[in-house]
Amino acid sequence: MSFPNVSDIVATTIQSRTRKIADNVTKNNAVFKRLDQRGNRKPFSGGNVIYQELSFAQNANGGWYSGYDLLPIAASDVISAAEYTIKQLACPVTMSGLETIQNAGKEQMIDLLEGRINVAEATMANLMAEGIYDNGIAYGGKSLTGLGAAVAIDPTAGTYGGIVPASWAFWQNKYTLSSGAITAATIQGFMNTMWASLVRGTDSPDLIPMDNVMWGLYLASLQAQQRFMSPEVGNLGFPSVKFMDADVVLDGGIGGYCTAKTAFFLNTKYIFLRPHAARDMVPLNPNKRYAVNQDAEVSILAWGGNLTCSGRQFQGRLVSA
Repeated sequence: MSFPNVSDIVATTIQSRTRKIADNVTKNNAVFKRLDQRGNRKPFSGGNVIYQELSFAQNANGGWYSGYDLLPIAASDVISAAEYTIKQLACPVTMSGLETIQNAGKEQMIDLLEGRINVAEATMANLMAEGIYDNGIAYGGKSLTGLGAAVAIDPTAGTYGGIVPASWAFWQNKYTLSSGAITAATIQGFMNTMWASLVRGTDSPDLIPMDNVMWGLYLASLQAQQRFMSPEVGNLGFPSVKFMDADVVLDGGIGGYCTAKTAFFLNTKYIFLRPHAARDMVPLNPNKRYAVNQDAEVSILAWGGNLTCSGRQFQGRLVSA
């Protein structure tokens, strides 16, 4: 006989695995993993946009003084916020009535459901990993406003986070396109120059994701000097080597999404993953959902939020011609 409480199993099994789904998204991409390590995965609770606070200027009242000099105390407006739209991601897990009656016994039903939830996990993790490098235009403008926008090819173009970078130098990332193809002999020189342009005091890049081409060139540049590091530097769980004190990670390989011939120099202190507190890889409704004109039920896994940045000037993008 068929198992009578399949709907309850669908709901409770998905509910119990939602934290695991969120964890799988983190583990699927080195950028998400670093943000999680930094505590930069910050849920928001509501509103029609996501606000990311930032400092855009020094306090004009600061300065040297002597003896009884008057000290300026005028209001100094130095804090603002970038605005990001809320992006949504969903993946349904379905069971037809025929599948319900074909699966005799609790164990078989759970095996089928487990397989489908695994596929849903992988699907959402891959879509998030793809979105991290998007510029917010893919899928009709519905995907993440990712590094393609935060670390743009043209740092002064358009609007990012509701701020026009052409009008505000602090809101422009660094970008370098080599005049010729970067080689193993030249890549470290390009990386040195990019690194220096992003350092301010103790602020410096801490994560450098690369595609297959740039990763291969950087490794080739190290091999002659035999300067290999631990395969899991920084506990990221991804194969990595070091440049200065930043982790250099391969985000290419099979099915990788890092932009071709590109190395991103990221200071993740200023990058945040902002999921909505009520849409962080959770079922939209834990109750039964039935199709109106089909013998089927569905549970929908959902995520809502965006990737945000509070310091665009600390991010860089190196591209080989």
